[in-house]
Parts: sequence; structure tokens; C-alpha cells
Amino acid sequence: MAYNFYAYMDRMKYIKRWQLMRSVREENIMEHSQQVAMFTHALAVINNRVFGGCANAEKAVLYAVFHECSEVMTGDLPTPVKYFNISIHGAYKSLEERACDKLLATLPEEMQGEFGPLLKPDVESIEYKLMKAGDRLSAYVKCLEELRCGNDEFVKAKKSIEKDLRSRKMPEVDYFMDNFIPAFNLTLDELEGL
Repeated sequence: MAYNFYAYMDRMKYIKRWQLMRSVREENIMEHSQQVAMFTHALAVINNRVFGGCANAEKAVLYAVFHECSEVMTGDLPTPVKYFNISIHGAYKSLEERACDKLLATLPEEMQGEFGPLLKPDVESIEYKLMKAGDRLSAYVKCLEELRCGNDEFVKAKKSIEKDLRSRKMPEVDYFMDNFIPAFNLTLDELEGL
């Protein structure tokens, strides 16, 4: 019997982000998930090494790798639509859960127990919260990139996302913002010190 799970995952490269906004560079959910995984890992390391936390970095990274997988079935619903009101948000959450259930069914039964917690993570865990912050950091970096290219379409999004990140009261997020984000505004020559 053939299983479809990884063929579905491969389709993440076709799902575009930021659909309602004019972008200088298109972004898909596969590349976005990889960036979220890197940022989530950084946040977990900062949590553990700088602030004495006990986050499971590997679990947080796996949450990030799979955090958008339901969108291979639902598409990427733009944030203003997704959060327009509580009814739409609730309906979309339900649709995402059904998509995750359908994806789980595309795996051999003996593998489903390993993937269930990744596709439907514990939303109260520190690992999930770190992943959600990594997701927002990725959106923030996208805004910086677009603004550097002269695209004012992302001015409001940048302000809103920065406010959200700072309001989380997560020291690892503030640490990342203060110590790593400034470099995203540098050119390659500036990064290399030329």
C-alpha cells in the first residue's frame, strides 16, 4: 500500500503566503516553516542557556516544521480574514483540525502516534509558545525584507507584529529582537564588515 503523507508535505512549496499583499518576493509555506524552525530553535536555546529554562528544543523545532502542514489541504487563509471575527476563526480552527486528522490518516497506523502530537500539539506547552513566537518572528523578518525593498505595503504589518512580539513578555523573544533582528537590516557587505 502507498501512503500519501510525504507527497502532501511536498506540496507545501506550492502554498503561497501573504496572498492579500503585494510582495517583492513571494514566499511559500515550506520555506516559511524552515525559517520558523530555525527561529524556534534559537528561542529554545536562548530559553535554556540564557534564561535557565527547560524547553525541549527538538520538540519545539518539530512543532515548527509541521505547524503549517494543514494548509496543503486548506490553503493559507490570510490573517485579516482568519481573525475577522470569532465565528470565522473558530470555523477555520475546526477545518485545520479536520485537515490534520486527514493527513494523519495518510500515514501507516504504526506511525500515526508519533505524528499526532506534532500535527496537533499541546498549545499550553512552552515548546508551542516558542514555536508561535518563532512564527511571528518569521513574519516580522518578512516585513523587514519587504520594507528594505521599498515596499510600504508592509509598514502596518511590521508595527502590528512588533507590538505583538513585545507584548508576549517572553524574555527569549526580547533577547532575539534585541540581539539578532538588527542584522536583518544589513546588506551582505555590512554583514561581512566590508
